[in-house]
Amino acid sequence: MSTQTVPSRARGGERGAAHRLYRHGHSPVHALPPHTKLAAAFAFVVVVVSTPREAMWAFAVYAVLLGAVAHRARVPAGFLVRRLLIEVPFVAFAVLMPFVAEGERVHVAGLSLSVSGLWGAWNVLAKGTLGVAASVLLAATTELRQLLLGLQRLKLPPLLVQIASFMIRYGDVITDEMRRMRIARESRGFEARGIRHWGVLAKSAGALFIRSYERGERVHLAMVSRGYAGSMPVIDEVSATRAQWSHALALPLAALVVCLLGWTL
Repeated sequence: MSTQTVPSRARGGERGAAHRLYRHGHSPVHALPPHTKLAAAFAFVVVVVSTPREAMWAFAVYAVLLGAVAHRARVPAGFLVRRLLIEVPFVAFAVLMPFVAEGERVHVAGLSLSVSGLWGAWNVLAKGTLGVAASVLLAATTELRQLLLGLQRLKLPPLLVQIASFMIRYGDVITDEMRRMRIARESRGFEARGIRHWGVLAKSAGALFIRSYERGERVHLAMVSRGYAGSMPVIDEVSATRAQWSHALALPLAALVVCLLGWTL
């Protein structure tokens, strides 16, 4: 494969990833600069995590605030709920906490549950769900490329931004390579049915690593030959007005007021 076809396929993978995560729209939330939305989402999550778990009403207010943002962004509830399923493993962990935690216990429906475990489960569920919902709204209203530009604007270390950029660009390329290798194995009658087949899978993983490494070398050489010197050029310079910052920070500021009330009441 030539070095010219790899970037083109990567761009296709990037579009595919954006299609899955991003919901195209022309709402006021979509129009905000990406670095303002990143800062707002991060500040909102910090406020949520800082809220005392006993202030249950505060988490309900946070959910209403996120619902208002979703309505403003024209993101349907079903779209949001489907993507919240990513936190199912955390939900399973939270459900187990009342049964395995120690300390004072209460009996509910014939089950002996730990009081501290119940509080811990509520803490994980409430804060985790709100954090994931904020992240989903951010991804639904901001294209992946814009997110990377926002990270650059927020002065994240350039190396980390480049790593994230290449991960997004070439993730689908590596996935496609894995698919072709699986099809090749199955066309030769291979089926992984037990531990005795793990050796074949391990060899496939090693071959995939070598191919990915070699592909990375070819891409790097192609970039160097085109003038790459350790940093990607910034084509679209993003900036934000004071009004845009005010609109973006309205969510975390409102959440901060709720958090302060939660600590005082």
